[in-house]
Amino acid sequence: MTLKGKKDSAIKAIYDKHKYSAAVRAGDLLFVSGQVGSREDGSPEPEFEMQVQRAFDHLAEAAAGFNDIVDVTTFHTDPESQFAAVLKVKDRLFPSKSYPTWTAVGVNWLAGFDFEIKIIARIPS
Repeated sequence: MTLKGKKDSAIKAIYDKHKYSAAVRAGDLLFVSGQVGSREDGSPEPEFEMQVQRAFDHLAEAAAGFNDIVDVTTFHTDPESQFAAVLKVKDRLFPSKSYPTWTAVGVNWLAGFDFEIKIIARIPS
């Protein structure tokens, strides 16, 4: 997994507004945070499963590849009703072992979104 340089300006505006970096490299680790399911204009995708898919798509834009992800944290505004949709998307992206560690956290605010993802990945030599 490596840093990628291209970011849509509406997505970048989210990072600027909330004052954080999409991805930071530290040695052979890549930390990617704040990936949400926004549409091209930066607004939340209204359909939840598509919002989850878009969050993962934005994660792929911030960092290339899913094979070197070692840790995932997801944030959900209604985990009980949302988790099946999250697992459906997750299973398409991580279809077989070895899986990354995964922590799901219920929250009551995500700046208008219902799902957010952050990861830690190893950058191959």
